[in-house]
Amino acid sequence: MSAAPRSRHVLDVVVTGATIAANGVAAYSDFTRGHFAVGMSAKVGVPLSVLPMSGTLKTAGAAGLALGLSGVPVVGTAAGTGLVLFFCGAVGVHLRAREHRYVLITSGYLALAVGSLVLAAVRRPVR
Repeated sequence: MSAAPRSRHVLDVVVTGATIAANGVAAYSDFTRGHFAVGMSAKVGVPLSVLPMSGTLKTAGAAGLALGLSGVPVVGTAAGTGLVLFFCGAVGVHLRAREHRYVLITSGYLALAVGSLVLAAVRRPVR
């Protein structure tokens, strides 16, 4: 493997791994009704009954990204697309609620999802 594909693979693993980890932690907070998830839901006007679905979507996205890294690039691309759409909606919810303090955190999740999507879209199996 030449240096360029190797460095692209390392970048892919780092960015996608960070996205998987971040969404795993966020999903855990949603499922366990962690302090951050409950507080943020109240601030942006999202009912607590939505947290399990939010956690499920984040978990599915993280799992799909992991499958993409494992050699099923179409699943990784689909998962990245889903996470980008989810976090675009989440940023919109924060902006609608005029909750600007934590919109940067949500934008960080969005940036990770965009990075993972771009990398998944160009991913080729490593030979």
